[in-house]
Amino acid sequence: MNIFIFLGALNGFIAVALGAFGSHGLEQILDTASISTWQTGVRYEMFHAVALIVVGILKDKYPDSNLLNGAGWLFLIGIVCFSGSLYIMAPTDINLGLVTPFGGVMFLSAWILLMIASYKLKK
Repeated sequence: MNIFIFLGALNGFIAVALGAFGSHGLEQILDTASISTWQTGVRYEMFHAVALIVVGILKDKYPDSNLLNGAGWLFLIGIVCFSGSLYIMAPTDINLGLVTPFGGVMFLSAWILLMIASYKLKK
């Protein structure tokens, strides 16, 4: 099993389910700003679910790449911290402090590792 393809597919599934829930369930009870926060979490989860799948495909070609491993795990940590914190904040107004920006930094770090990997990996 390719863990990053699996995690990408799982997060894609979760993003679709939570997006639908936000549009059809939460819109009845949350204000526009909270729905927007929720949808930002969904959007970023989906973007990075696709990134996880790309990392998984590349890992099949370059199985020994620590850069790709690092990028995949940082994408996952970013999803949990960034999107997860928005999913908590939107309906509860609980401020999770630096969790959301930490997730954003994990996304940025993962993209940097993916850029470095694209430069270093041989065809």
